[in-house]
Amino acid sequence: MAARSTGRRRRTNGDEQPKSLEAQLWDSANALRSSMDAAEYKHVVLGLVFLRYVSDVFEATQKSLLARMNDPEDPDYFSTDPEYQRQTLEDRDEYTAAGVFWIPEGHRWTDLQAAATQPDIGSRIDAAMDAIEKENPTLRGVLPKNYARRELSSDTLGGLIDTFSRQDLATEENKSLDVLGRVYEYFLGRFASSEGRRAGEFYTPRSIVTLMVEMLEPFNGRVYDPACGSGGMFVQADRFVQAHGGVRNDISVFGQEQNPTTWRLAKMNLALRGIDANLGPQWGDSFTDDLHKDLRADFVLANPPFNISDWGGERMRDDPRWTHGVPPTGNANYAWIQHMLYHLGPTGTMTTVLANGSLSSQQSGEGEIRRSLIEDDLVECIVALPGQLFYGVQIPVCLWFLTKDKSARKVRSERAQRDRHGEVLFIDARHLGHMTDRTHKDLSADDIAKITSAYHAWRGETGEGAYTDQAGFCAAVTLAQVADNGYVLTPGRYVGVPASEDDGEPLDEKIDRLRREIREGFAQREALQAKVLAALDGLRLGDG
Repeated sequence: MAARSTGRRRRTNGDEQPKSLEAQLWDSANALRSSMDAAEYKHVVLGLVFLRYVSDVFEATQKSLLARMNDPEDPDYFSTDPEYQRQTLEDRDEYTAAGVFWIPEGHRWTDLQAAATQPDIGSRIDAAMDAIEKENPTLRGVLPKNYARRELSSDTLGGLIDTFSRQDLATEENKSLDVLGRVYEYFLGRFASSEGRRAGEFYTPRSIVTLMVEMLEPFNGRVYDPACGSGGMFVQADRFVQAHGGVRNDISVFGQEQNPTTWRLAKMNLALRGIDANLGPQWGDSFTDDLHKDLRADFVLANPPFNISDWGGERMRDDPRWTHGVPPTGNANYAWIQHMLYHLGPTGTMTTVLANGSLSSQQSGEGEIRRSLIEDDLVECIVALPGQLFYGVQIPVCLWFLTKDKSARKVRSERAQRDRHGEVLFIDARHLGHMTDRTHKDLSADDIAKITSAYHAWRGETGEGAYTDQAGFCAAVTLAQVADNGYVLTPGRYVGVPASEDDGEPLDEKIDRLRREIREGFAQREALQAKVLAALDGLRLGDG
């Protein structure tokens, strides 16, 4: 068998920081990829991460159960008979009652680890995935089961099992931090970076998801994503609730995804986090096969595939969702907006990522739909985002925030707010962000805080300071002003430009100084030209 990566920490020099556990695991796993395409390898790796996770949870539950049976002070103490204890430890109901996936004997991670060097390891993994699906109805049709294919060598699979069997994954510190959930999320991002443009089908960059969730603040209620990808919006919403002292069960999650492989990724991702989500019985197109027709959500968050031309609009000209106008068959942007509004409750708020063209387009009736949305006072906030945030997508994008109720209110799902009727907040964040590599930009925590603070202050939410316009960044605008601008929603039209800083130099003196510097530059250029010409003449004489 080929030598396998040890996944050791790299040596550090000076200020170089040791790699995170996730990065080390990625390096070890990626080293085994060989020539396999990242899009295919993604499912191989993430399936094994999931298998390790459910096995770890199962085995931890098993150890806890055994400890209770051997503790005379515990209510579960009954008998120390080895056979009785063995039967109890293999009682499926003991695990399902605790919300733990049942893993049949012979198909647990330790079994696969023991067989990692065997030539049939691929078939063993497939058998384990199949057995787990059969025993756990919520996972049926979800787990990958093609590990026995020819292009996946036993060396590769054995190496991956070794990688995900590392002891540091089992430490108490890592268990408390949900390390396998972190690994799964980290790997999704790295695969997205590898896949480029195709990554948009399953992954929204974490900083964008964080921004959307922090602005929307889904503390309580029903959360819906009609194009949920791998479930990143739901993971971040759950993380937000926990970070702010909320109760996880106070939000219920509903989603839909039309790509079957991405739907499976989402099911595994949410299971890793212990998030009980309704993603429908299977994958499906939100336009033509709406799996949540009766849902009215408190929050809608989505990064749909925007600017798509083949969304099937010609078959849905009379759809009841198009209350503000029939969207063009050649672009789904305004179909997505109206679909989300249709599923938004009477006091709900939604946010979606769209191409910047949606802010000003007049083609095929889009301008009239946008005018209707504005005149009905549904548009709450528009955020222009910096470029290069999304993998493989260079076109500028923005966030739309819409709500069905701008009145002063306090509802269970949101903080108290002031009356905002007749107003729209525009935020121009194009100058924010930092480059993380040659082609990709990211928003920092400070960037996110700056945007969210402006939004919450403008809404007049409890605990926020007073809102003020900031030239070049944010402006509260009346609907009349938007109408005067032809119902165009581009933030740059409204926020103005930042005030220039006074350097204290009088204008006349500055002009004189600049004039002198320009003249000096011209003189230096002429002197350099003379030297170059003289040198060339010298070469000519030398040749003669």
